[in-house]
Amino acid sequence: VQLQAFGGGLVQAGGSLRLSCTASRRTFSNNGMGWFRQAPGKEREFVAGISWRGDLTIYADSVKGRFTISRDNAKNTVYLQMNSLEPEDTANYYCAAARSAVSSRDVRDYRYWGQGTQVTVSS
Repeated sequence: VQLQAFGGGLVQAGGSLRLSCTASRRTFSNNGMGWFRQAPGKEREFVAGISWRGDLTIYADSVKGRFTISRDNAKNTVYLQMNSLEPEDTANYYCAAARSAVSSRDVRDYRYWGQGTQVTVSS
C-alpha cells in the first residue's frame, strides 16, 4: 500500500498551492479519496473528499469555496487545489483512501493513509 502526498510549502496569505497524492493502482482503484489536515496540538480534521467516479465531492465548511478536490484515475492521483490560503490553513496535510467508493468526513472510514506534506501560510 503506497500513498504519497507532495506539493506542500510556504506561501503568503492569499496565495495558492496544489497538493497531489499518488497511490498504487490497488489502493486507488474503486476507492473514494480524502484529504485531511492536522495542526500541532490539534486533532486530525477532514478537509475534502471525492468519490471514485469523481462525481461526488464534499468539503469542510472552513475550506468550501477556496479548495477544490479532483482526481485523475488514469494517473492514480488525487489533487487538492488550495486558493485564498489563510494562516489558519497551516497544517500537515494527509491524503487517504476510503474503505468504499465514496468519501467520508470520518477518519474511521479511511483504510490507507499517506505521509503528510506540510503547508505553512504566513500572514
